[in-house]
Amino acid sequence: MDRSNRIVVPEPAIGWRKRAGQVSLPEVHRSIVVPTTASFWRKLLAFSGPGFLVAVGYMDPGNWATDLSGGAQFGYSLLAVVMISNFMAIMLQHLCIKLGVATGRDLAQACRDHYSTPTVWFLWILCEIAIAACDLAEVVGSAIGLQLLFGIPLVWGCIITALDVLAVLYLQTKGFRYIEALVITLIATIGSCFAAELVFSKPGFTGVMFGFIPGPRIIMNQGMLYVSIGIIGATVMPHNLYLHSSIVQTRKFEQTPVGRREAIKFATIDSSVALMFALFINGAILVLAAAAFHWSGHQDVAEIQDAYKLLSPLLGVGAASILFAVALLASGQNSTLTGTLAGQIVMEGFLNFRITPWLRRLITRAVAIIPAVLVIGIFGEGKTTQLLVASQVVLSMQLGFAVWPLMRFTDEKAKMGEFANRLWLKILGWTVAGIIIVLNVKLLFDTFMPDAILKAIYGFLGLPAPTQ
Repeated sequence: MDRSNRIVVPEPAIGWRKRAGQVSLPEVHRSIVVPTTASFWRKLLAFSGPGFLVAVGYMDPGNWATDLSGGAQFGYSLLAVVMISNFMAIMLQHLCIKLGVATGRDLAQACRDHYSTPTVWFLWILCEIAIAACDLAEVVGSAIGLQLLFGIPLVWGCIITALDVLAVLYLQTKGFRYIEALVITLIATIGSCFAAELVFSKPGFTGVMFGFIPGPRIIMNQGMLYVSIGIIGATVMPHNLYLHSSIVQTRKFEQTPVGRREAIKFATIDSSVALMFALFINGAILVLAAAAFHWSGHQDVAEIQDAYKLLSPLLGVGAASILFAVALLASGQNSTLTGTLAGQIVMEGFLNFRITPWLRRLITRAVAIIPAVLVIGIFGEGKTTQLLVASQVVLSMQLGFAVWPLMRFTDEKAKMGEFANRLWLKILGWTVAGIIIVLNVKLLFDTFMPDAILKAIYGFLGLPAPTQ
């Protein structure tokens, strides 16, 4: 790397153990100018975009299996869980914005500048595994979409998804706005498909509204609780925390307390609006599954392929299955675009090390494609759902290691200055972090412990053992 062209992050606070290094995503850092004297709406437009890239991770194919299962098994009851997990996501992404704007560091860089070298390497390895797992879900989701629409075998579908690396490289040379425009277009495609599906499925309005009201049955019913943990684990993605704290810095706002405060406000509006789109899409998947499968004797539907086959016959609309597959393909391709960016951010941030963007993206994609091709080739195409579930378990393992540093850094006045979390946000944030960590530990415990041990432990606690 040419060190004469090295851009260095300004040092806004003195609470770091190491000085800041290169900025995050230097090729697009502060590349989008924010007008200083424009109207509210003009400034909001300038800040709009990163939130939609982040929202992609909250509606990726890994979410589909849990949403389908929740709707098919329990009707509209788990809509409250989808809504609560979305509000958790809005708060966590707000903290990412604060970190990136106030310190000039993304979350990976902040970890590098705070923790010891062994800890940094440990966190980096965990994060790379999580990104590979997330990418695996996206590759498999895209491949399933290609198979359902065009009959392409899953193995070849996985390989075809590697071509999106070329799309990211081409668009990034044109400017970050082009990547944002493509992502928003694909989100609009997904949203349109599910809006049509809701019209076809004719869900009960009253039932849907009551579904958004949380109740004790979600915790008391072991089956509901288990699916709920899966929904929360699949919704909050660890790589999104690294991604958002980086891409918020693509905006060229004033480097003053007033300018940063304004940047945090507009970026939070952007991400909150975008995540409400994610709430609509995740909710729509669950509502569609409930309306189509729960009351028609198909409560066991959990696989994407089964949902595709049953939608048109059950709803009596030939286009229903096609729209479902189109939305799945758009979701998978959208997620791979942001996943490759997150991979670049994580490697550069944790290690302060840059490699050629196309090589970094090729490595990221290969790490996802190779396991997918091997599993599908050896065990057959029927193992795709297990691959998606396994990817969510891996993501659950890493989530706490991303949320904990985020909360710690944004709480410290020495690092954040006047932008440090206030008391109410500290309490809320640590409560959310605790819930996420406890639920994901439970999910991992239930997944890996032998049935005999699970029954003994849950029996001792007076609780029914979870069904595997």
